[in-house]
Amino acid sequence: MEAAASASDMFDAIVMAEERFHGEGYQEGYAEGSHVGVIEGRRYGALHGAKIGSEIGYYLGFALTWQRLLHRSAEEKPSKKIKALESLIGMIQKYPYEDPTYDKLHEDLEKIRGKFKQVCSSLNIQSDFRINPERSALTF
Repeated sequence: MEAAASASDMFDAIVMAEERFHGEGYQEGYAEGSHVGVIEGRRYGALHGAKIGSEIGYYLGFALTWQRLLHRSAEEKPSKKIKALESLIGMIQKYPYEDPTYDKLHEDLEKIRGKFKQVCSSLNIQSDFRINPERSALTF
């Protein structure tokens, strides 16, 4: 009887080994995947944040330059072009680029892009901001 119980325990150990190894493998894989996912997420976030920062910086530099140029040759009253530039500058300055949890981050960015296109249209300038990842000077 003892031999039968011993054989039964060995059989149970063999049958349960697959389940045990499956569970251990799952836990190890989940931990490794979580670790790699965090690293990959940070890398993606830094790259995407740098692109948005570069785009907003471009818009701000563009707007400030044109504002300065138009003020030099300004008429008596502010023109629609200057008002549109000031509106774009105000939108950029209010943009919460330091808060990645802001729920309207992309919505506000789209509004800035639209205002930029409006300003370019009023200045008769082609609006084509493109980020070329091969020639980017920003690295992280």
